[in-house]
Amino acid sequence: MIITLKKETPQQEIDNIIAQLEANGFKVVDMVKDDIHLLGILGETSFLEEQNIGANNWVAAVTRITAPYKKASREFHPQDTIVSVDGIKIGGKEKIVIIGGPCSVENKEQIMTIAEAVALAGAKMLRGGAYKYRTSPYAFQGLESEGITYLVEAKKKYKLPIVSEITTVDKIEEFVANVDVIQVGARNMQNIELLKALGKTNKPIILKRGLSSTVEEWLMSAEYILAEGNSQVILCERGIRTFEKATRNTLDLSVIPLIKKLSHLPIIVDPSHATGHWELVESMSLAAIAAGADGLLIEVHHNPLNALSDGQQSLKLKNFATLIENGRKIARVIGRDI
Repeated sequence: MIITLKKETPQQEIDNIIAQLEANGFKVVDMVKDDIHLLGILGETSFLEEQNIGANNWVAAVTRITAPYKKASREFHPQDTIVSVDGIKIGGKEKIVIIGGPCSVENKEQIMTIAEAVALAGAKMLRGGAYKYRTSPYAFQGLESEGITYLVEAKKKYKLPIVSEITTVDKIEEFVANVDVIQVGARNMQNIELLKALGKTNKPIILKRGLSSTVEEWLMSAEYILAEGNSQVILCERGIRTFEKATRNTLDLSVIPLIKKLSHLPIIVDPSHATGHWELVESMSLAAIAAGADGLLIEVHHNPLNALSDGQQSLKLKNFATLIENGRKIARVIGRDI
């Protein structure tokens, strides 16, 4: 529920209304837009009567928000959220941020080679998996803390903020200390305890859409992070599971304008996991840019044939550079840039 107060409402009256609502067990978020106070009411508001609230002389309007995700809703927060990572802004209407790197950090030489190429190509952040969820228990599971160390070294040398996926709550301290953007993978999208714990940090979070999750379920997962106080959430579409087997997943590009309508949170796209084939990555990246994505999360490898994970969907270094060059052309057509 949102209460819109009259423009001339005294601060004392605003404080009184907030105190009354909080005394009844509600959380109240006071926002100001064009010198008008909007009070966002969090909690079970079904028994609140609009007429009773509207009886207050200082209340201009009372609006119910039908979406269960209050803090993630654009109705509750009309302005675009822009997440800043070392001065790099994700969201808004200007820059599109490219994040590139390998699925897994394999060794120091590998991540340094890829980081150098990613930086030269024009990407703004380096991705790399240190802790890996794999379908098979016999597949490479990542270098863990050693991989994080190599990512940090690459960051220092090539001035690239790092993105890496967290798998369990007990790794939060390590990630907060070393990683610039913490990624929540598709399998963990509804790991509620992990989401709550990340909500208590001050780190930007990339929240990937679950394998078979609806948009509402996805935004409700974001709500768990937002409700704990962390407003720096970036949504990531990475394809959903359908009957189609020609691609790894089905990339839902329609979700980009839909999210822009429903939520204020920035949205990026992972065309690598969405398609599963490197040949499709560039075309889907360009389509995502045209559809309004705020960024791309792309797997890149200097030697995909010998990659320890996801080599078939990883771009070679020269192809990654070409993608950014072509992506910049599409971005400029729609009034943005890379």
